Amino acid sequence: MPRIATSAFALALTALSLSAGPSPALAKPAVEVAFVLDTTGSMGGLLEGAKRKIWSIATAIVDSNPDADIRMGLVAYRDIGDDYVTKKVELTTDIQDLYAHLLELKARGGGDWPESVNEALDVAVNKLQWTSGGDTRRIVFLVGDAPPHMDYAQDTKYPRTLSVAKQKDIIVNAVLAGDARDTERVWRDIAQNGNGRFIPIPQDGGQVVIIETPYDEEIIILQREINGTVIPYGPKHLQKRTEGKTKQLSEVAAAAPAQASEMASYLNKRSKVTSEAVTGDGDLVADVTAGRSRLSAIKEEDLPDNLRALKPEQRIDEVNKQMGQRKALNDKLSALVAKRDKYVADQRAKAAPKASSFDRVVEDTLKAQIKR
Repeated sequence: MPRIATSAFALALTALSLSAGPSPALAKPAVEVAFVLDTTGSMGGLLEGAKRKIWSIATAIVDSNPDADIRMGLVAYRDIGDDYVTKKVELTTDIQDLYAHLLELKARGGGDWPESVNEALDVAVNKLQWTSGGDTRRIVFLVGDAPPHMDYAQDTKYPRTLSVAKQKDIIVNAVLAGDARDTERVWRDIAQNGNGRFIPIPQDGGQVVIIETPYDEEIIILQREINGTVIPYGPKHLQKRTEGKTKQLSEVAAAAPAQASEMASYLNKRSKVTSEAVTGDGDLVADVTAGRSRLSAIKEEDLPDNLRALKPEQRIDEVNKQMGQRKALNDKLSALVAKRDKYVADQRAKAAPKASSFDRVVEDTLKAQIKR
């Protein structure tokens, strides 16, 4: 087998390792989406559906704008007197980390009817780090079944928050779980003044349809092989976190193969832009391929043990080898993902119309608002 270091990949990597730094990138379009989720006890069914379909929703963003930087965030809320009032997960390109946080959420608490909706919207609009200016779509989905407390003196009330959202060009959609009339009145007002959509769905989030395909098993196997090309680097805690992400797919696959296949499909589609096998920082192969890092500029102590044991030219060979393998595997995976997409679309087309579900209404809304 010919040495990969003599390939075009080696030339590209050598040029990067000797350069003064990555060339400035042109500003990319961005899509930023935050979910503001009621996590009190009555929202259990919908929350579990969101966990199962977050990768499908993320993929819908990619399909609508494949070249965009994608950042997603989360504000979970309950009420004063519960375990927490709000929990924030910052807008991030690290969708695997967001997914891990989502899995930790449980539907508990509540008791009285109104919830801390005002505070949750204030956190989403004013305390998440939205990108300012540029070609950016900023979208919020408020998801809940109970109206806001309007009697909390310390709260910034939602009309004022929506005024700020307009200034920041943030669309606010209101997804109503159930059919409470008092909540519906407020949710319609929020959607209208947030330049968004009022979206009613069943209390349990609707029938979240999981479509298994004949391609799922092979997709998961290929993604595992792609994860094998990851070279964790950086501080030890970051290397450990990156290693954990390579194992996440297997953990999901053991419990929900169709969901693991959706995760792999997202990663494959994003790889064309980011070169990532896992989301977030810490993969040397992805960062060198995309020009975000140079092998020659990385501190010795930030390299994994297996690379530190090699001579500089051998390190280049090893990174080039993993780059080449990842590209070949992703090319093969792309063909399978295309077949999976067609199979899912065909199955959806054959299915009888059902009541709106959380994932479908969110995907349809994103497709429309990203293209606005």
